[in-house]
Amino acid sequence: MAGASIAVASDHAGFDLKELLKRDLLDAGHDVLDLGTNSTVSVDYPDFGRAMADAIVSGRAGRGVLVCGTGIGISIAANRNPRVRAALAHDVTSARLSREHNDANVIAFGQRLIGTEVAREALKIFLATTFEGGRHAARVAKLSKD
Repeated sequence: MAGASIAVASDHAGFDLKELLKRDLLDAGHDVLDLGTNSTVSVDYPDFGRAMADAIVSGRAGRGVLVCGTGIGISIAANRNPRVRAALAHDVTSARLSREHNDANVIAFGQRLIGTEVAREALKIFLATTFEGGRHAARVAKLSKD
């Protein structure tokens, strides 16, 4: 995963948290691909979930961060592509387990539901955690089938 871009995307309701997390990623030396949105003007979250899926599938990004008001809609949109495993995280534990057990390649947050410091810590853990494989590997493989 080293060297691969991390894509970030949000709708209007997740814009502020996306921008904060993007700054954290850049400050940590990551290559960041910002897929939008670029303001708090109302937009449709499915467009940004789809843009994330396209970036992951095309290889332009190895991992991703999605944010909307709840994190639910934008993660559903991204997960419509079988090569995306977007996990909605609410804390450090769900972020860690999404990597260890589910090999999530995208983390999603709800700006209206999660505190900024919790989101920042959860993202750090998400990026630092590896997939355990083992008993989880066959299950994860089933997620990627069309």
